[in-house]
Amino acid sequence: MRPITGVVQHYPWGTTDEIPRLLGAAPDGQPWAEYWLGTHPHGPSTCDDGSPLSDLAGELPYLLKLLSADRPLSLQTHPNAEQAEQGFAEGYFSDPRPKPELLIAVTEFTALCGVRPIAHTIELLTELGLVQLANQLSSQGAMSVITDLYRSNIDVSSIVKACASSTTDEAQLVGQLNEMYPNEPSAAVALLLNLVHLKPGEAIHLDAGNLHAYISGTGIELMASSNNVVRGGLTSKPIDVDLLLSIIDPTPLERPTLAGTGSFDLKGVGIRISRVNAGEQVTADIHSLAIRDDGIAFYTAPGETINSTIGCWAVLGS
Repeated sequence: MRPITGVVQHYPWGTTDEIPRLLGAAPDGQPWAEYWLGTHPHGPSTCDDGSPLSDLAGELPYLLKLLSADRPLSLQTHPNAEQAEQGFAEGYFSDPRPKPELLIAVTEFTALCGVRPIAHTIELLTELGLVQLANQLSSQGAMSVITDLYRSNIDVSSIVKACASSTTDEAQLVGQLNEMYPNEPSAAVALLLNLVHLKPGEAIHLDAGNLHAYISGTGIELMASSNNVVRGGLTSKPIDVDLLLSIIDPTPLERPTLAGTGSFDLKGVGIRISRVNAGEQVTADIHSLAIRDDGIAFYTAPGETINSTIGCWAVLGS
């Protein structure tokens, strides 16, 4: 178990105190949005002697992060393997790999995750008085509504107005997003997505095509080592609606939340993230990274033992 140091990412949406608290560092007034652990070139970790983690582990196929959101992130999705390879070859993706993700809540965590089951959304839209939108969803499906919203074929302001008179969490979120990004289609698209509230230890899995946005909270992320993101809005960063619409998976997600079992598979990458309790011994079957509850991160080589006096989350083979 070799201590490693990650890289802090100061994105504007981050909290100022949560990640410093977890790492035992002093807040400096900046937003600490993410803390990267891995070998990705945009934020490579180092060992305690200052050498690159890659000297020990090679190029890791995954990235482990702390993430802490004070306000909503962009509404986005990620490509599958074929789309990532094509986009990298043509120059519009920075990595040739897909980016499946897991997020485990450390604090209570709120997110939008995948298209909500159609019947539930029809019920919500009808309750809001958006009967025409409900009828379109019923007859033509979620992709039709999402496309028409992004193509300005549906009036976003009428949806925002209907939400203003409702106290439901979903409607209130639309109002919050519209205040931040007035008349953006993505605020209205949020009405079609699962709004999830995670308790600590619960998780969500974000596969290719899953339209999602983190809203608030602190969590641990495990993802393939890729930075391929396609944004549709709710951000000052570049968006690409055409690309977004071409890779969204509109299949309704019946169960967006994963129960807190203590072990979660990252599908398609051949790894999992598991809870290792204090005093428990686990053999690393891959080049393993882990982060303890006190923020200390470490690397363990294949065949070596993970044995910590403090509980941790460790990346292992699936």
